[in-house]
Amino acid sequence: MTKETIPTLYLCATPIGNLEDMTYRAVRILGEADLIAAEDTRHTRQLLTHFDIHTKLTSYHEHNKSTKGPELIAYMREGHDLVCVSDAGLPGICDPGSQLVQLAIEAGFRITPLPGANAGLSALICSGLDTTRFTFVGFLPKTGKKQQEVLSQVAKYPDTLIFYEAPHHLKATLKAMLQVLGNRNVALGRELTKKFEEFQRGSLMDIIAHYEENDPRGEYVIIVEGFTGEAAEAETELPQDPKACCEHFMAQGMEKKAAMREAAKALGLSRRDVYQAMLADE
Repeated sequence: MTKETIPTLYLCATPIGNLEDMTYRAVRILGEADLIAAEDTRHTRQLLTHFDIHTKLTSYHEHNKSTKGPELIAYMREGHDLVCVSDAGLPGICDPGSQLVQLAIEAGFRITPLPGANAGLSALICSGLDTTRFTFVGFLPKTGKKQQEVLSQVAKYPDTLIFYEAPHHLKATLKAMLQVLGNRNVALGRELTKKFEEFQRGSLMDIIAHYEENDPRGEYVIIVEGFTGEAAEAETELPQDPKACCEHFMAQGMEKKAAMREAAKALGLSRRDVYQAMLADE
């Protein structure tokens, strides 16, 4: 194949909230492409309908990537171009688009970006924190113990840290950050580019106090100040005894029931095991 006939994998950014953030080039390529691989075809269909695009869609997501990825590469071997999109923002960031890129590189195909919106960088530039060096962490693991491990790994990075978080996990995540990273300056961006976009800036303790009185709403980007060497090191090891671990979380302001739930997650135990341990010592 000549350079002109080599199939191309386009990595197309999609809006993170505001449809006006779609670029002219992205709209054109989506309309001209042979096929669009989408994380959620129903979600992407709404975007295509808005721009009167009728290109065929196929699903490519975390749960089918091992089988669908090779199928898409085989499709491109037939001479077709392919566009990969995620539900919002840049494909390959917190989704399986990066695996498809690896397969396409191995196959010798051309890879090109269709730049656009990205939640992490959008929040970073509005944070008021240092933008010269930053580390993207994304979503933390779900279990408390693994969260502690990841936070401990980045605790002494001088870079500004970028995290994503869902509203129902936000309070616990902020408390875990305070425990491991110390009371650093942070900026939270929620509902970026949407009607109810909001930024909150302050110390972790300030933000935690705010959410003790207000329920989190919307998807969040958390921007955390890098390690300066001035803050006292936080305790990184949770007590391994279920009762002590529960008391640790209660000391942070959690109610007993919530503390037992967090202790169970952190220690890899069932809630019943933690409950029985609490009863045994009473």
